[in-house]
Amino acid sequence: MAQDVALVTGASSGIGAALARRIAREGRHVALVARRLGMLEALAREIERDAKVSAFPIASDLVAPGAPAELQAEVERRGLTVDWLVNNAGFGTVGRFYKLPLERELEELRLNVGVLMELTRRFMPAMVKRGQGAVMNIASMAAFAPGPYMATYCATKAFVMSFSESIANEAKDTGVHVLCVCPGFTRTEFQDKAHVETNQIPSFVWMSAEEVADQAVRAVGRGPVLVNGRMNSVTTVVTRLVPRGLLTRMIGGFLKPKEA
Repeated sequence: MAQDVALVTGASSGIGAALARRIAREGRHVALVARRLGMLEALAREIERDAKVSAFPIASDLVAPGAPAELQAEVERRGLTVDWLVNNAGFGTVGRFYKLPLERELEELRLNVGVLMELTRRFMPAMVKRGQGAVMNIASMAAFAPGPYMATYCATKAFVMSFSESIANEAKDTGVHVLCVCPGFTRTEFQDKAHVETNQIPSFVWMSAEEVADQAVRAVGRGPVLVNGRMNSVTTVVTRLVPRGLLTRMIGGFLKPKEA
C-alpha cells in the first residue's frame, strides 16, 4: 500500500526544514528533498525520533535537466503518494541585473518558477483524482512590488503568487487546497547566500522560520494567500496605495547594495 507523504523541497535548512518539522508534528509522513543529503538524513532522523513519523530523504539538484521527472519517478519507486506538495526550494540574487551572470539568473528562474510549476503539474492531478491534498508554494513579500537590484527574484515571486491564486481558483471544488505563503524578513541562510545587507533592518521586523512554518501549516484551506505577520500584512496594503513608480524607487533605495 502506498505511503502518503508531504513532499518538501529545499528541506535541508531554513523555512523548508521548519516546514518539514511542523508538518511532521501534524502526524504526516514527509519526503525531504534538497541537494545536501547529509543534512536531509540528519533532519530525517530528528523528525522520526521526535514526531514518530516516517521521513524519507531524497537528494536532488532540482535545476538539473530532467530533475523534476526523476524526482517523481523516485517517489513512485519508493511507493510514496504525495498528499501535500510544498514548493519551497528557491534562491535570490542581488545586484544590477545587466551585470549579474546570465547563467545564474537563468538557474534562479528555473528553480523559483519552472521547477515549482513542473512539480505542481506532476503531482497535483493525482491529488485532484483522489479528491484531497494540498499544494503550498513559498513566495515572499517580494511578490507584491518590483525590486530593483533583486529584479529576477522579485519577478519570480510575483509569478508564484499569481500562479498560486489562479490554480487555487481552478481547484476550489476538487478538495485540493492551494496556498501561497509570503514571508517577510525571516532569519535563515537566505540572506547570506544572496549577499543581502540586513544591518539596517530593525529586529522587530524579523520572524523565525518556525513562526513562518507554523502560520503556513495552520493556513492551509483558509484561502489562497498568506502574508506572514501582522506588520507584513499592513505593508502589503500600503504598497497598493503608493504610486508604482514611487514604490519602485523606494524599494530600489532600500535594496541597493553598497557596491552599486
